[in-house]
Amino acid sequence: MPKIKNKIINLLPSDDFESSTFGRILKWALSTFRVMVIATELIVMGAFLSRFWLDAKNSDLNEILNVSKSQIKAYSKVESDFRLVQKQLEIAKNLYLDQNHSKAISSISSNVSENIVLNSITFNEDGVQIKASSLSEPEIAQFIANLESLGWLTNVTLSQISSGQDGGLAFVFGISAKTNFTNLRKK
Repeated sequence: MPKIKNKIINLLPSDDFESSTFGRILKWALSTFRVMVIATELIVMGAFLSRFWLDAKNSDLNEILNVSKSQIKAYSKVESDFRLVQKQLEIAKNLYLDQNHSKAISSISSNVSENIVLNSITFNEDGVQIKASSLSEPEIAQFIANLESLGWLTNVTLSQISSGQDGGLAFVFGISAKTNFTNLRKK
Protein backbone atom coordinates (compact mmCIF):
# COMPACT_ATOMS: atom_id res chain seq x y z
CA MET A 1 0.00 0.00 0.00
CA PRO A 2 1.17 3.34 -0.86
CA LYS A 3 1.71 5.81 1.92
CA ILE A 4 -0.81 8.53 2.17
CA LYS A 5 0.68 11.85 2.80
CA ASN A 6 -1.01 14.03 5.29
CA LYS A 7 -2.11 17.14 3.64
CA ILE A 8 -2.88 20.19 5.60
CA ILE A 9 -6.16 21.64 4.67
CA ASN A 10 -6.56 25.31 5.40
CA LEU A 11 -10.12 26.47 5.22
CA LEU A 12 -9.21 30.07 5.87
CA PRO A 13 -8.64 32.11 2.82
CA SER A 14 -4.98 32.94 2.34
CA ASP A 15 -4.13 36.56 2.68
CA ASP A 16 -1.66 38.22 0.43
CA PHE A 17 -0.63 40.47 3.30
CA GLU A 18 1.14 37.62 5.15
CA SER A 19 3.16 36.73 2.12
CA SER A 20 4.27 40.30 1.47
CA THR A 21 7.56 41.66 2.83
CA PHE A 22 5.89 44.13 5.15
CA GLY A 23 3.56 41.42 6.46
CA ARG A 24 6.45 39.07 7.21
CA ILE A 25 8.34 41.86 9.05
CA LEU A 26 5.25 42.73 11.06
CA LYS A 27 4.65 39.07 11.95
CA TRP A 28 8.31 38.71 13.03
CA ALA A 29 8.16 41.92 15.10
CA LEU A 30 4.98 40.85 16.87
CA SER A 31 6.37 37.46 17.78
CA THR A 32 9.68 39.03 18.96
CA PHE A 33 7.88 41.60 21.10
CA ARG A 34 5.80 38.80 22.61
CA VAL A 35 8.99 37.03 23.65
CA MET A 36 10.40 40.28 25.04
CA VAL A 37 7.21 40.89 27.07
CA ILE A 38 7.37 37.36 28.48
CA ALA A 39 11.06 37.77 29.36
CA THR A 40 10.34 41.13 31.04
CA GLU A 41 7.49 39.58 33.04
CA LEU A 42 9.81 36.79 34.20
CA ILE A 43 12.44 39.32 35.32
CA VAL A 44 9.83 41.39 37.18
CA MET A 45 8.41 38.31 38.90
CA GLY A 46 11.94 37.21 39.87
CA ALA A 47 12.64 40.65 41.34
CA PHE A 48 9.35 40.59 43.23
CA LEU A 49 10.01 37.14 44.66
CA SER A 50 13.63 37.99 45.56
CA ARG A 51 12.31 40.93 47.61
CA PHE A 52 11.00 38.47 50.21
CA TRP A 53 14.44 36.87 50.52
CA LEU A 54 16.09 40.30 50.79
CA ASP A 55 13.59 41.40 53.46
CA ALA A 56 14.34 38.28 55.51
CA LYS A 57 18.08 38.87 55.10
CA ASN A 58 17.67 42.53 56.14
CA SER A 59 15.68 41.50 59.21
CA ASP A 60 18.37 38.98 60.21
CA LEU A 61 21.11 41.59 59.81
CA ASN A 62 19.17 44.12 61.91
CA GLU A 63 18.74 41.53 64.64
CA ILE A 64 22.47 40.70 64.59
CA LEU A 65 23.27 44.43 64.71
CA ASN A 66 20.99 44.97 67.73
CA VAL A 67 22.55 42.02 69.57
CA SER A 68 26.04 43.37 68.83
CA LYS A 69 25.05 46.84 70.09
CA SER A 70 23.74 45.29 73.31
CA GLN A 71 26.97 43.36 73.81
CA ILE A 72 29.08 46.46 73.25
CA LYS A 73 26.93 48.43 75.68
CA ALA A 74 27.22 45.65 78.26
CA TYR A 75 31.01 45.62 78.03
CA SER A 76 31.45 49.42 78.09
CA LYS A 77 31.73 49.47 81.91
CA VAL A 78 34.27 46.65 81.85
CA GLU A 79 36.26 48.46 79.17
CA SER A 80 36.27 51.76 81.06
CA ASP A 81 37.36 49.96 84.25
CA PHE A 82 40.07 48.17 82.28
CA ARG A 83 41.34 51.43 80.79
CA LEU A 84 41.39 53.04 84.25
CA VAL A 85 43.40 50.14 85.67
CA GLN A 86 45.77 50.34 82.69
CA LYS A 87 46.37 54.05 83.39
CA GLN A 88 46.96 53.34 87.05
CA LEU A 89 49.38 50.53 86.20
CA GLU A 90 51.24 52.83 83.81
CA ILE A 91 51.56 55.45 86.56
CA ALA A 92 52.72 52.82 89.06
CA LYS A 93 55.22 51.46 86.53
CA ASN A 94 56.62 54.94 85.87
CA LEU A 95 56.90 55.57 89.60
CA TYR A 96 58.58 52.23 90.13
CA LEU A 97 61.06 52.87 87.33
CA ASP A 98 61.74 56.41 88.55
CA GLN A 99 63.66 55.67 91.74
CA ASN A 100 63.60 59.32 92.84
CA HIS A 101 59.84 59.35 93.15
CA SER A 102 59.74 55.93 94.82
CA LYS A 103 62.27 57.01 97.42
CA ALA A 104 60.50 60.34 97.85
CA ILE A 105 57.12 58.72 98.45
CA SER A 106 58.54 56.25 100.94
CA SER A 107 60.42 59.07 102.67
CA ILE A 108 57.28 61.21 102.96
CA SER A 109 55.07 58.32 104.09
CA SER A 110 57.60 57.27 106.75
CA ASN A 111 57.24 60.71 108.38
CA VAL A 112 53.46 60.58 108.64
CA SER A 113 52.04 60.11 112.13
CA GLU A 114 49.16 57.72 112.73
CA ASN A 115 46.58 60.54 112.97
CA ILE A 116 47.37 61.94 109.51
CA VAL A 117 45.90 60.40 106.37
CA LEU A 118 47.61 61.11 103.05
CA ASN A 119 45.11 61.75 100.26
CA SER A 120 47.52 62.44 97.40
CA ILE A 121 51.14 63.14 96.57
CA THR A 122 51.70 64.96 93.28
CA PHE A 123 55.08 65.61 91.71
CA ASN A 124 55.42 68.35 89.11
CA GLU A 125 58.22 70.47 87.68
CA ASP A 126 57.93 72.94 90.59
CA GLY A 127 58.21 70.34 93.34
CA VAL A 128 55.73 68.27 95.27
CA GLN A 129 52.16 68.85 96.45
CA ILE A 130 50.79 66.83 99.34
CA LYS A 131 47.12 66.72 100.28
CA ALA A 132 46.19 65.11 103.57
CA SER A 133 43.81 65.28 106.50
CA SER A 134 44.41 65.30 110.25
CA LEU A 135 42.39 65.40 113.44
CA SER A 136 44.47 68.12 115.09
CA GLU A 137 46.50 71.18 114.18
CA PRO A 138 49.59 70.18 116.22
CA GLU A 139 49.83 66.97 114.15
CA ILE A 140 49.92 69.13 110.99
CA ALA A 141 52.66 71.32 112.43
CA GLN A 142 54.69 68.25 113.43
CA PHE A 143 54.28 66.75 109.93
CA ILE A 144 55.57 69.99 108.33
CA ALA A 145 58.54 70.00 110.71
CA ASN A 146 59.29 66.37 109.82
CA LEU A 147 59.19 67.21 106.10
CA GLU A 148 61.56 70.18 106.57
CA SER A 149 64.03 67.94 108.41
CA LEU A 150 64.27 65.56 105.43
CA GLY A 151 66.75 67.81 103.66
CA TRP A 152 65.64 67.11 100.09
CA LEU A 153 62.48 69.22 100.51
CA THR A 154 62.91 73.00 100.63
CA ASN A 155 60.42 75.85 101.04
CA VAL A 156 57.89 73.60 102.76
CA THR A 157 54.71 75.67 103.12
CA LEU A 158 51.18 75.02 104.21
CA SER A 159 49.31 76.03 101.06
CA GLN A 160 45.76 75.48 102.28
CA ILE A 161 43.83 74.31 105.31
CA SER A 162 40.13 73.90 105.87
CA SER A 163 37.79 72.10 108.17
CA GLY A 164 36.61 68.70 107.02
CA GLN A 165 33.84 68.28 104.51
CA ASP A 166 30.28 67.59 105.67
CA GLY A 167 30.97 69.01 109.12
CA GLY A 168 33.65 66.43 109.93
CA LEU A 169 36.17 66.91 112.73
CA ALA A 170 39.23 66.47 110.52
CA PHE A 171 41.26 69.27 108.96
CA VAL A 172 42.00 68.95 105.25
CA PHE A 173 45.29 70.59 104.32
CA GLY A 174 47.72 70.93 101.46
CA ILE A 175 51.49 71.27 101.59
CA SER A 176 53.72 72.39 98.76
CA ALA A 177 57.51 72.13 98.68
CA LYS A 178 60.43 72.37 96.29
CA THR A 179 62.34 69.15 95.63
CA ASN A 180 66.07 68.60 95.45
CA PHE A 181 66.52 64.95 94.48
CA THR A 182 70.32 65.14 94.69
CA ASN A 183 70.00 65.37 98.49
CA LEU A 184 67.58 62.43 98.41
CA ARG A 185 70.11 60.20 96.61
CA LYS A 186 72.72 60.88 99.27
CA LYS A 187 70.53 59.38 101.97
